[in-house]
Amino acid sequence: MNTVQQRSNNQCELCGSTESLDVLNIGDGSDEQSLYLCETCRTQISNPQTLDANHWRCLNDSMWSETPAVQVMSYRLLQALGNQELLDMMYLEDNLKTWADSEKLNASSSDEGGVIVHRDSNGTILAEGDTVTLIKDLDVKGAGFTAKRGTIVKNIHLTDDAKFIEGKINGTQIVLVTAYMKKAL
Repeated sequence: MNTVQQRSNNQCELCGSTESLDVLNIGDGSDEQSLYLCETCRTQISNPQTLDANHWRCLNDSMWSETPAVQVMSYRLLQALGNQELLDMMYLEDNLKTWADSEKLNASSSDEGGVIVHRDSNGTILAEGDTVTLIKDLDVKGAGFTAKRGTIVKNIHLTDDAKFIEGKINGTQIVLVTAYMKKAL
């Protein structure tokens, strides 16, 4: 514990908090595969259905950490939040990617009752009939056009897979990846 605590400069290695810190093991029990985290981060990691996208904005910084365990947990959290934009920017060595993929946080797939929960790129829960905005240009296969970033899709339909929704763009009903959109306010 002392090695992990010293490495972290006595602050949460994900969000930087200095309150209620403790070690969380995410691997073989070694200091290299442990994190020094605040209670908020530990609680949300232990209960992925409670992930608060606003709290995890800290991943913009922690994903660049030189500590492998911090990189792995940042990757897992970004996946659980469905933040494809940051995942696309992140680089992991092959061994770290294998470690990160060995276990997943399943926040986006279902809540405690087994109900499928769809989340946008920011982790906001989507509902049937919501309006979303594309955050990336998307080639629409088979329709011969590109849906441009900023395109608004109204009255979405949820699917049986938390990673996808259906919506109409240019009069064509298509399946869209939730990681490439944000809920319109």
